[in-house]
Amino acid sequence: MRPPELNPLFASAQSLEGVGPRVLGFLKKALRLPGQIAEPRVVDLVMHTPTGVIDRRAMPALAEAVPGTIATVKVIVRKHKIPPAGSKAPHSVLAEDETAKLEIVFFHADRRYVEKMLPPGEERYVSGRIEKYGERLQMMHPDHVVPVAELNKLPLLEPVYPLTAGLSGKVLHKLIGRALDLFPALPEWLGDDVRAKLAALPLAESFHRLHYPQAPEDIATGAPPWQRLAYDELLAGQLALALVRQSQKNQPGRSIAGDGRIRAKVVAALPFQMTGSQVRALADIEGDLAAPHRMMRLLQGDVGSGKTVVALMAAAIAIEAGGQAAIMAPTEVLARQHAETIGPLATKAGIRVGLLTGREKGRARKQVLAALADGTIDLLIGTHALFQEEVVYKDLAFAVIDEQHRFGVQQRLALQAKGGPYGANVLFMTATPIPRTLLLTHYGDLEVSKLTEKPAGRKPVTTLAVSNDRIEEVFEALGRALKQSAQIYWVCPLVETSDKSELAAAEERAAHLRQYFGDTVGLVHGQMSGPDKDAVMAAFSAGDLGLLVATTVIEVGVNVPNASIMVIEHAERFGLAQLHQLRGRVGRGTRQSSCILLYQGPIGETAKARIEMMRETEDGFRIAEEDLRLRGGGEVLGTRQSGVPEFRMAEVPNFSDLLELARADAALTLQRDPRLTSERGQALRQLLYLYDCDEAVRLFRSG
Repeated sequence: MRPPELNPLFASAQSLEGVGPRVLGFLKKALRLPGQIAEPRVVDLVMHTPTGVIDRRAMPALAEAVPGTIATVKVIVRKHKIPPAGSKAPHSVLAEDETAKLEIVFFHADRRYVEKMLPPGEERYVSGRIEKYGERLQMMHPDHVVPVAELNKLPLLEPVYPLTAGLSGKVLHKLIGRALDLFPALPEWLGDDVRAKLAALPLAESFHRLHYPQAPEDIATGAPPWQRLAYDELLAGQLALALVRQSQKNQPGRSIAGDGRIRAKVVAALPFQMTGSQVRALADIEGDLAAPHRMMRLLQGDVGSGKTVVALMAAAIAIEAGGQAAIMAPTEVLARQHAETIGPLATKAGIRVGLLTGREKGRARKQVLAALADGTIDLLIGTHALFQEEVVYKDLAFAVIDEQHRFGVQQRLALQAKGGPYGANVLFMTATPIPRTLLLTHYGDLEVSKLTEKPAGRKPVTTLAVSNDRIEEVFEALGRALKQSAQIYWVCPLVETSDKSELAAAEERAAHLRQYFGDTVGLVHGQMSGPDKDAVMAAFSAGDLGLLVATTVIEVGVNVPNASIMVIEHAERFGLAQLHQLRGRVGRGTRQSSCILLYQGPIGETAKARIEMMRETEDGFRIAEEDLRLRGGGEVLGTRQSGVPEFRMAEVPNFSDLLELARADAALTLQRDPRLTSERGQALRQLLYLYDCDEAVRLFRSG
């Protein structure tokens, strides 16, 4: 149960005065709500961070006011010029001080409201942008008007927030103030050393300074208030991940040890020698499987680094021990690709392989399910069909989840649960190298193995950037390559214009290329039926098609060793990670391969930096770090992830330093106080609840 003192913060924002259903709708659009939260709460207002500040501290005499700047001026109201009914002219108010005159202008304003706000003969402080119209000073729609005695109510430093149509900054700030009034006194969870290092203010004061700054620098991301809040958010995340890992390690798992006979046959069947990093990763996995607790490991390898072979060898350990193994892929194309790659090796090693996707229906599906249940199938490869209710394994000991960020946590747990009372041991794989920062942030609950080498004989891919103006030259070069039996991918762009879909762009490009090269041009896209897609891919793999036009459906997993040229149209529209994935579809055979990045100029600085990085290196880990720098940490790996937190506070310049500090803090805390029962531990539980890490709290509460 959430501590009762936090309940006012987790009430609906509608519990605040001034928030009805209409305003609640506006707040839902304006606030950055965590993924699992459907309706704004009081705490979401407190955590709605400003993007800037308006400084109203300048209080010049009118004659000294600088046109084009924000100023707060003290004036006497002289008279109102009210437009006749039906006129589009503004309502103007003439005011002055000892040095000059000011015209205050309102369009479409309620006359009584303006007269009440600025009564003739009285003094008022008026704050807004001063402009010069001819020889006259003007202020259009002042931001604030207050009587002289109420100057303290005028925000001299006013935060600026992300807004939405229908919600003004003034209304939002008032609601945030009401939310802050409900903020309870919470115990301090920061240790003295961290507090000193961050020059941290108390929590409630940090929030208050962010929303009611005493100086413009108070809302800078590098200032103590924001640094403290960023650290809190990162600490909550690191604690939650560490608690999940602790819980997994405390759960008894199934210890698996094979005798090596099947692995020896797989190795003998390989057409190449395994790389050093493949051997090391396999040793990590073997150690995990033999341990008495559940395995939770992430295998990350660059494009073409040989993850599938490691997955097969790991599955062989489970099969040697008398169990079954499963490999789950996010798409049917990738599942079938795995089956084709693994099939010949498995046959030579005596591993019986089954395939199960959404396409297997009727009798074929029943046969697979029966063979799985009676143990005739040793290794099942498929999509999310692998964890459906009717899929029953005789003895699932080990599961591989490929491209794991495409599956939600629940899907991963559902497959794990198919492994009987102890659950299956799980290996997660990703072909997208993950920067260290993101590993710590989002995958801190997993052990990590990296494949950093490519199999012997792989040649580097030559990468060229070519302006769209030279597309005819590209056609000529492709024609020469096709005559030499080369095979080519042509990837069509992400379409930005609303009048043309990605599919229409691909169809149009395929038709255009057929005019040049004839029937050797094929087309594959995501809206094709499975069998049609397979038929085109099979024709391309067999060499019956020379040029394959595709949408990004070929980004992951497609393996045609003879394909040696990749053309990416409108490369400026793709993220770095995606460009790298696409380039990885070539360079898999003996031919010298090349990747042509076709771009439409002029391009922005970020797109230019991406293309330069692609030309500089094939190192996926370096590319991933650069992609993170260019994108920012909010969107992970270019794929919006299910269950991955987006930061509200922690996107700050020294993010990595704070993250390392938070990780060390969390590890040391749980080492000393694994159940968070100490005085500081109890305070940290409140932190976990504050940042919606309830699941982590439930894990250690339940045991």
